[in-house]
Amino acid sequence: MEKLIFEKSQPGRRAILLPPLDVPESKHAIPAQFLRKEPPRLPEVSELEVLRHFVNLSHLNHCIDKGFYPLGSCTMKYNPKVNDAVAALEGMRELHPLQPVEQVQGALELIYTLQGYISEIVGLPAVTLQPAAGAHGEMTGLLLIKAYFKAKGDLKRKKVIVPDTAHGTNPATAAMCGFEVVEIKSNSRGLVDLDALKEAVGPDTAAIMLTNPNTLGLFEEEIQKVQKVVHEAGGLLYYDGANLNAIMGLVRPGDMGFDVVHLNLHKTFSTPHGGGGPGGCAVGCRETLAPFLPKPLVVKTIDGYRFDWDRPQSIGKVKGFYGNFGILVRAYAYILAHGKEGLCQVSRDAILSANYLRNRLSRHFTVPHKQPCMHEFVLSGNLQKARGVSTANIAKRLLDFGVMAPTVYFPLVVPEALMIEPTETETRETLNQFAQIMVTIDEESKNSPDTVRNAPHTTPVRKLDEAAAARKPDLRWQPPS
Repeated sequence: MEKLIFEKSQPGRRAILLPPLDVPESKHAIPAQFLRKEPPRLPEVSELEVLRHFVNLSHLNHCIDKGFYPLGSCTMKYNPKVNDAVAALEGMRELHPLQPVEQVQGALELIYTLQGYISEIVGLPAVTLQPAAGAHGEMTGLLLIKAYFKAKGDLKRKKVIVPDTAHGTNPATAAMCGFEVVEIKSNSRGLVDLDALKEAVGPDTAAIMLTNPNTLGLFEEEIQKVQKVVHEAGGLLYYDGANLNAIMGLVRPGDMGFDVVHLNLHKTFSTPHGGGGPGGCAVGCRETLAPFLPKPLVVKTIDGYRFDWDRPQSIGKVKGFYGNFGILVRAYAYILAHGKEGLCQVSRDAILSANYLRNRLSRHFTVPHKQPCMHEFVLSGNLQKARGVSTANIAKRLLDFGVMAPTVYFPLVVPEALMIEPTETETRETLNQFAQIMVTIDEESKNSPDTVRNAPHTTPVRKLDEAAAARKPDLRWQPPS
């Protein structure tokens, strides 16, 4: 029945009429063996049906413009529409990456200025905006570290230390770049265990990868001691910028002792968040690593702005052209709109929102760490699990209320983890509403657990067989046989 409802194709229907061919038809453009013997079997639908189909599909997707999206560690903040308007200006939108630099001075000035803004925000002197997205930036940063030690002739540094609260991309990126990953445990307060760190570092340590605050939403209070331990061992500090939204304008990674940093521009600077489209990333570093940055860099000369290709120690290009320009424009607009004090206020409001919501929910869910959080916090659903309701059940039940579920089962150090980040862009009324929804689900776990276990109830697609969806995905339309 569902297939009959979904299937729109009917013989003879058309959405568009192509004009007659107005150039001579070539019989030699495509070799005969590659020519079709019969027309492709494509859906046959009217223009109105095509329009309604995709509009209806868009309504089924949850997005930040539609409702609350408290996805921990991913900072699903609102993307101001003025950013889109600026990126859509003709002088931005119509640029081509192969235009001569003389014709794109405005774009190069924007990139150069944005590099300077991010340099000031993170406290590191050299910045590239070439990487395409966050994990790509991680790879770029670790390749800088690898090239740095190679240039020094220090080839024994093969290990990267990763705390057990790290983002999953950290160990994956380190391994992909040829490093050996060494995991260290957190202490009872959810922070880096200094004793474990001291045991892990040595002459083979290349770097430690961490973010501050960490993925538990907790500030690494002993970061100065951490950086001293790693630097005295000859290693470097790598900053995963996922959580910069908590400290932007208040404290800088460079001042904490970090040598390399990557920033996903969507997390802090409100550019669109993935979804198959372009991302954006900045990578900053100290002067000692600057010679290894990807080439070209955008530089300013007495004659204007240009690409600097004369970088003999560079790791080379990491992207076909230079960054995803439309994303860079949005980040530039966001920074200019807020200014220095506005960016500081973003961090303060994000911290306030998270602590407010954490306090509201601590009466109904377990809070594994008692110190105040930064911009996000982690709850445990172990009380609800004891009643037969898992964190996954809670996440799916939230969908019935029009709320996207937070990150679940991460970090791994918290059983039945719910990782919640409200961001600074949500009102107190929205936070109160979300808190009440969570309280309602907690009550259901006591009085009506099947309601939660069988969720979602109101979504277009009910509970999925996730194993089958992963192993036998249905990714394309096929004509009826």
